[in-house]
Amino acid sequence: MIITNEDIKNFQNEVISYYKIHGRNLPWRETTDPYKILLSEYMLQQTQVSRVIQYYENWITQWPTIETLADAKRKEVLQAWMGLGYNTRGINLHRAAQKIVIDFDGDVLTAMKKYKEIPGVGKYTSRAVQIFSTNADIVTVDTNIRRIFIYTFQLSEDTSDKDIWNLAEQCLPKGLSRDWHNALMDYGALFLTTKKTGIPPKTRQTRFQGSDRQIRAQILRRLLDQPLSPSEIFNIYDTDRNRLEQIVNKMIKETLIVEKNKIYYLNEK
Repeated sequence: MIITNEDIKNFQNEVISYYKIHGRNLPWRETTDPYKILLSEYMLQQTQVSRVIQYYENWITQWPTIETLADAKRKEVLQAWMGLGYNTRGINLHRAAQKIVIDFDGDVLTAMKKYKEIPGVGKYTSRAVQIFSTNADIVTVDTNIRRIFIYTFQLSEDTSDKDIWNLAEQCLPKGLSRDWHNALMDYGALFLTTKKTGIPPKTRQTRFQGSDRQIRAQILRRLLDQPLSPSEIFNIYDTDRNRLEQIVNKMIKETLIVEKNKIYYLNEK
């Protein structure tokens, strides 16, 4: 399909018009603080916006700057994260804060330009932080934005990421990057949804109930209270012992927990 300048202009008008009427009021849209925007991006990964809002507000009350988060104990961070899901995201955020403070003197924006050095940050997040904090004339593409471009411009679902990103750059209205990306987010999340378009995300979130993620969360929740013996670990969840051993060993490998003298502890380093 040949995409003309008129096609792009009509698309921009459609998205921006929708946003003016239906745009969401979200707390991280009320700040240009790179730390707070980075926090929101970690929290929003594979988590519904409605669930994130209260966690976000509680978090910035407890740790209003990246320096205060870097000084926090891992146990405190995990306790604040519990219930948000994917606990490794909280740990990565804590590690990222420490690295940014130590290696980048607390400069989040400089760190985002070297995002490969920052735990849990990829190309999308690094650019999102720059866009929403400085209105930088760059683009970023998440699963919602990808779906919008595929549906609007009648692309194949197999269209490469490179081609999608190139199209995103063509469609970016200069000087309006912050509003444009917020508009795209809402247009995809509220209007051109997966259900409406029939275009699935590239990766699907696995079911939580009965999953390894659920077991890991239960183990971490218990370890926040006290160390556990192997028998106590294996009594947490009624499932195959070999499966539990694999989960525990993986958590040790990921440095989430440690084992000392046959007792399991939360790794607080």
